[in-house]
Amino acid sequence: MKTRDLSGHREYSPGKSTKEVAKDIGRGEQRIINLSSNENPIGPSPNVVKTLRDKSQSVNRYPKEAAKILINKIAEKWGVTESQIWLSNGGDGAIDYLSRAMIEPNDGVLVPNPGFAYYGMSAMFHHGCVDEYYIGKSEEFKLSAKNVLKRYNGQKIIYLTSPNNPTGGVFPIKDIKKIIDEIKEDSLVVIDEAYGEYCDEKSAIKLHDDYQNVAIIRTFSKAYGLAGCRIGYAIVPERGSGAYTRVSTPFAVGELSCHAAMAALGDEGHLEKTVNMAKWSREYMRKNMDMNVMESHANFVLVEVGDANEVFKKLKMRGIVVRDCTSFGMPEYIRVTCGDKKQTEMIVKEINNLKE
Repeated sequence: MKTRDLSGHREYSPGKSTKEVAKDIGRGEQRIINLSSNENPIGPSPNVVKTLRDKSQSVNRYPKEAAKILINKIAEKWGVTESQIWLSNGGDGAIDYLSRAMIEPNDGVLVPNPGFAYYGMSAMFHHGCVDEYYIGKSEEFKLSAKNVLKRYNGQKIIYLTSPNNPTGGVFPIKDIKKIIDEIKEDSLVVIDEAYGEYCDEKSAIKLHDDYQNVAIIRTFSKAYGLAGCRIGYAIVPERGSGAYTRVSTPFAVGELSCHAAMAALGDEGHLEKTVNMAKWSREYMRKNMDMNVMESHANFVLVEVGDANEVFKKLKMRGIVVRDCTSFGMPEYIRVTCGDKKQTEMIVKEINNLKE
């Protein structure tokens, strides 16, 4: 088999798994604390676990009715029409569907640097070109219309991540409006709110009331604790929403994933518990860590440590996994997921001990 030339494509570099680290250092998995992938340390709602057990006998069926019901629930939650909800295999799937719907060969896509690698990867899969706007240390990690617009040159899709991964910053709504107001009508602003539940800022979804060139991405992987179910969605403008049936896979998400998402939506108490724990954890790390910890509105913090790879290795030998941000082009930073109370106190202690 001879593939097309993929030499210019970037690989996605995930965080180390608990099993990988346990094997590397010769320690049991139960003794590893994994704070590298922004997963929910509490896990899913007990209602989700029960639902997955109860519905497990239905996996021989394609997710027809379950997907319809979930779409209805999501549309009702956000006050949009059902056609505006594009269910997908995680937030990544939503990115792919938007790429399929929007990008023609050589169309430009504008992505944040540092940011989620898959924006550019998906664009290139669909024969688009990738341009970047910068929100790094030299820009004081600021998410602003100015930084985006000075790199805008008619690109077909502009990605805004709010809260941003890995910096934890948010785009003010006024800046998002300014961007939309100053770009061409055939450019689509995509606001990735994968970490939106952790943020006190209001969702940008209400912008659909005034604009027809904005889409929102949401996921059940983070605050709802369903990373293993791979389920997310895009909320798209009514104009063009009918393209979903032409760009989506025959069944975008699995039967059990749909039922898990419905159960998760129904447990507001578990969501509140999850969000409150993350808020406590990130504030505890900011106040008590003897390093420069960036302000965050997500379920992680960005920490300036000097040599990220060296710190990653030292923490790994202590059974703690963090994200070395070298893959984001930030070799002096690590990203630490907000854990539970015990995990948070331990990571602070271990990082502070590195300076001794």
